[in-house]
Amino acid sequence: MENENIYEDFSDIVPEKSSTIKNTTCCYGCSPHINKLHTYDWLHDYPEMQAATKMVEVQFKNTRKGYYINSNNIDLKIGDIVAVEATPGHDIGTVSLTGKLVELQMKKNNFREENNGGLKRVYRIARPTDLEKYNQAKAREYPTMIRSRQIAEELGLQMKIGDVEYQGDGSKAIFYYIADERVDFRQLIKVLASEFKVKIEMKQIGARQEAGRIGGIGPCGRELCCSCWMTNFVSVSTSCARCQDLSINPQKLAGQCGKLKCCLNYEIDAYVEAQKNLPSYEIVLQTKDADYYHVKTDIFQGLLTYSTDKYNPVHLVTISKDRVFEVINMNKKGEKPLKLEPDIEENVQNEALYMNDLLNDQNIDRFDDKISSSSVKKKKKKKKRKQNKKSAKTNTENSSDNPDKNE
Repeated sequence: MENENIYEDFSDIVPEKSSTIKNTTCCYGCSPHINKLHTYDWLHDYPEMQAATKMVEVQFKNTRKGYYINSNNIDLKIGDIVAVEATPGHDIGTVSLTGKLVELQMKKNNFREENNGGLKRVYRIARPTDLEKYNQAKAREYPTMIRSRQIAEELGLQMKIGDVEYQGDGSKAIFYYIADERVDFRQLIKVLASEFKVKIEMKQIGARQEAGRIGGIGPCGRELCCSCWMTNFVSVSTSCARCQDLSINPQKLAGQCGKLKCCLNYEIDAYVEAQKNLPSYEIVLQTKDADYYHVKTDIFQGLLTYSTDKYNPVHLVTISKDRVFEVINMNKKGEKPLKLEPDIEENVQNEALYMNDLLNDQNIDRFDDKISSSSVKKKKKKKKRKQNKKSAKTNTENSSDNPDKNE
């Protein structure tokens, strides 16, 4: 019972362990995937792949992960809370991946031994005393963050300390901060070290990472992409908005982090591919009536809108891209059509083709005309019945008033 209570206290930073305790009906490969750092172990059905390497992936607070060697040959599974080697002391984390797939993740994340001070070891599965120390260190994180913000403000540093993470044994603290410009925090490190009596490490994060750490609801009504599944943040430029014909309005294009929305990159490839089949917007279409200038484009439907005025939308005409290419070819030959719209006969042919479309014939709106006509007929019949009843009543009244005529 004591061990279960310790795991419950530890479940807020170790979601994998809590999920395995609460939900035991899921399969091995999909049980712990409740956060964006999850990696599906598609090799879990192959025992030889699980024993192919001694490397394991360990997850810590926020988005921090590390790769450690299981030199003691401990039987580790996904969700186990372990004590690993750190500088100095030891740290507490959760095993998030084992087996051959760990080496592939190391290559994907460009993990190098020389950049991380060599391979570090997994000491043991965390004991109750290790978890007690960690819970004590975790309880100091919020007060430390508040006090460090006050110290940074007193020193006049243009930075925001967003979070503090203590090491498992409480001998080291990582301060996550945001800054628009380069900050000289040498004096800050001295003050923090003397204030909290621990080793200090400063780690700068971006505005997108900060938004993903805090979380929230986007304008689409769903959870922020950066907080639920995105792990790599690609730069977003205003050219993405221009390519999609979006108005350059910072209030609409910016996300909660103050930067351009990441979702602007989602459909940019489809827009670029579709624009290859469209004519240039700078070409002026010449007709016998007037010259037409481009105003806007429906990229996926292939419809372009033109105006007779270059700067104001006047006498707007919307035509297809095929008609635009046709007019451009006529202008190159020195010919000018009478008007920009295609002939009426072509429209009639297109409508006839559309009416023979199978999908359009299956539309439920085709019954509306029949229903409306039948309802009109029913109303007319009711009116006739009412008129006949009224005329019958008047005839009986007249016959009763003049009995002589009836004789």
